[in-house]
Amino acid sequence: MGRLDYQLLARGARGRRGRLTTRRGPVETPAFMPVGTQGTVKGLLPEEVAGLGAQMILANTYHLSLRPGAEVVARLGGLHGFMGWPGPILTDSGGFQVFSLAGLRKVEEEGVSFRSHLDGSLLRLTPEAAVRAQEQLGSDVMMMLDECPPPGADKAYLEAALMRDARWARRALEARGADGGALMGIVQGGVHADLRRRSLDLLGEMELDGYALGGLSVGEPKEVMMEVIAATVPQLPQDKPVYLMGVGEPADLVACAGLGVDLFDCVLPTRMARNGTLLTPRGRLNISNARHAEDPGPIDPDCGCLACRRYSRAYLRHLFMARELLAYRLNTIHNLHYILDLMAGLRQAIAEDRYQAFAHQFASRLAEDEDPQEAFTEGGNHV
Repeated sequence: MGRLDYQLLARGARGRRGRLTTRRGPVETPAFMPVGTQGTVKGLLPEEVAGLGAQMILANTYHLSLRPGAEVVARLGGLHGFMGWPGPILTDSGGFQVFSLAGLRKVEEEGVSFRSHLDGSLLRLTPEAAVRAQEQLGSDVMMMLDECPPPGADKAYLEAALMRDARWARRALEARGADGGALMGIVQGGVHADLRRRSLDLLGEMELDGYALGGLSVGEPKEVMMEVIAATVPQLPQDKPVYLMGVGEPADLVACAGLGVDLFDCVLPTRMARNGTLLTPRGRLNISNARHAEDPGPIDPDCGCLACRRYSRAYLRHLFMARELLAYRLNTIHNLHYILDLMAGLRQAIAEDRYQAFAHQFASRLAEDEDPQEAFTEGGNHV
């Protein structure tokens, strides 16, 4: 087998059901990858993450390269042994974090110079350095270094960036070692269909192992994001996996799986959990709401997760209001269970060619939201 093989198992009227074969095992798709930024899915043991149904996780090259250092992780057996996760790991290039530093970085043809958010030291990231760090981490699926253009960037800026991205992708491929992981290209171009096509044409000239859609869910209207995905996915090679970066809203997962996306990642379910927002089939539930103070019922009576099987809303609210660490663990267990169970349902529905009925039922239950005024507000700069 190659570094990353994709097998199409079923295609319905909407979506596709597939299987990725990595050097550390298969991944049934469409699949959601929990984010383990610092080499851990916050608050959970690797065994718990796997027990919830996660097949593959994402780790962050930027953060791990700064602390404890990719070289340190390599000397300790790679990220799998270091964190105790035996399954596949996808690592991003670190580019998103670097480009989010705004005034602290400078983009040039060779790469990007930036200052560490930890100590302000001047660092440099190149396509070759990004691959080298991911190989030291022992990544199964690596991402090329690309520029993440700022929201609202004009078309000329986006075109220049994607042209440079293509040159960086070729350099990344040339830098990959014989034992390196799979390497995915990232299709950019903002909301412009012609630029997305140009990006794909340039990347399509190379022997990449899959394609990611970058530069989406960064502030553009939701309907525009969906239009871009719907227009781009059919143009991608059908024998390669399609990865939508940074999207994890349940409704978006359902919609984008129906458009043919295979892989997703996002901090949304775990970050929401730490902020007291719980995902349910009827929408978001804010556990800090006073109406839960004496509620003996579970978060969701139909959920089989540990938090719902054993604990009441009243107890979970008490833990959260008291800032007990168990609150974050149980909330995270519930939210990841919800998302991963949703993905399992999508896989089955697509395989049985009943995606439309599944999506309709999903939307109908959301319309029954028991408390539509509850909302989630992201807080701080957590990842």
